Amino acid sequence: MNKIKKALIGLVCAIGTLSAEERPNIIYILADDLGYGDLGCYGQEVLETPNIDRLAAEGMRFTQHYAGNTVCAPSRSALLEGKHTGRTMVRGNIPYHLMDSDAPTLGKLMKQAGYATACIGKWGVGHLPPLDDPEIHGFEHFYGYVNMWHAHNFYPEYLYRNGEKDYLEGNVLDERIKFDRQPKGSGVAKEKEVFAPYELERETLEYLKQERDRPFFLYLALNQPHNNGEYGRIYGDGGYEVPGYREYTNRDWPRSEKGFATNISIIDDIVGNILDTLESQGIAENTIVMFSSDNGACQGAGHSYKFFKSTGGLRGYKRDLYEGGIRVPFIAKWPGKVTEGSESEHISASWDLLPTFCEIAGVDAPSDIDGISMLPALTEEGEQEQHKYLYWEFYSKGGRQALRKRDWKAVKLHVIDEEPEVFELYNLAEDLFETNDLSGDYPEIAKEMKLLMAEAHEPHDVMKLYPDE
Repeated sequence: MNKIKKALIGLVCAIGTLSAEERPNIIYILADDLGYGDLGCYGQEVLETPNIDRLAAEGMRFTQHYAGNTVCAPSRSALLEGKHTGRTMVRGNIPYHLMDSDAPTLGKLMKQAGYATACIGKWGVGHLPPLDDPEIHGFEHFYGYVNMWHAHNFYPEYLYRNGEKDYLEGNVLDERIKFDRQPKGSGVAKEKEVFAPYELERETLEYLKQERDRPFFLYLALNQPHNNGEYGRIYGDGGYEVPGYREYTNRDWPRSEKGFATNISIIDDIVGNILDTLESQGIAENTIVMFSSDNGACQGAGHSYKFFKSTGGLRGYKRDLYEGGIRVPFIAKWPGKVTEGSESEHISASWDLLPTFCEIAGVDAPSDIDGISMLPALTEEGEQEQHKYLYWEFYSKGGRQALRKRDWKAVKLHVIDEEPEVFELYNLAEDLFETNDLSGDYPEIAKEMKLLMAEAHEPHDVMKLYPDE
């Protein structure tokens, strides 16, 4: 047996034999609509993110990590199921489209491994999920928004605590806002006292203090920097509701851009306060902290992804399957295991987190998943298995597919509408910004990529359910 295999087996065995008390806590922080270029450690030059930059300096920064999808619900389904969106149960922000209650999801597996499990923030997996959907899928404690549209409101009348309403006194909904598909609690507040992201932060810090004496898995799904488009439509003040613009108050920027920047600042503060709390509770050395985003940079409600160069120059943005819509930041800190200030070019996706966390926790991952454990890449020990390919599909905008195999990236447009289908092929090693379509120059590679797209897609009733946009 060669040295690499011995080292890998030794690492797995070492983790697998840890007692429940010795296994590391895991915190996975997911931002909502944060682009690849929105953080200082990923090249942002205007917005300041000192705490997230500190996280990167104390851990590993991944440069080729991908979200599960280009919008929230299927992306979160991919994370929780460990599958790409050619095989997930939720493939769009679609009515009556949910994960099966008996699915072996991430929360259930971590609970099975003996971890305390919590989800705080935006659940948003399908529409309309039952109020106890997080608990159904293994999270013993939930606080936040169950439905994705409810999470657009930053001053809601209530959040949910384990399926029950937790009223935020002083927030009063503007009754002029009426929705056909969206739940009660969504919309815009006409009277604002309690800013919900601060409540999510408070709940998070309290949870860390309460659970410090046993291993926990905390999935913190922030609803920022996502906008509330209804706020801008009704009040004409952009789509970002924040309690003041902080250091950006006097900038000569549109109000929506000030609001977006403030949301980034709030996210950064939350990360900093989490790191500080772990230190004060004496559990920082045995806690893994990861940070990522559910899709690429957002556009709309008065905000332009170009204003702060939120994609880092990558082509496209949210709802695209070009790199700007799906390539996202991913940072991991694990004291003593992950090299400080390191960087990885490992090609990975959010569906890899399920098998990674299972391996760390010492529980078997389901065999029928697409994810591959990233533990060797994180620890730089052992041989990291590589994906045959990464795959995405998205059924808005005429239907889109994308597939990455090593340096080759294929994008297919107009998959389900009546427009002529478009197929494009790019070499990301030579053309990261996807400007030079090579499909005519490499017909054999194009043919192979089309066959892999067909292989990756499993039939689903999604086409019947997706509304026209």
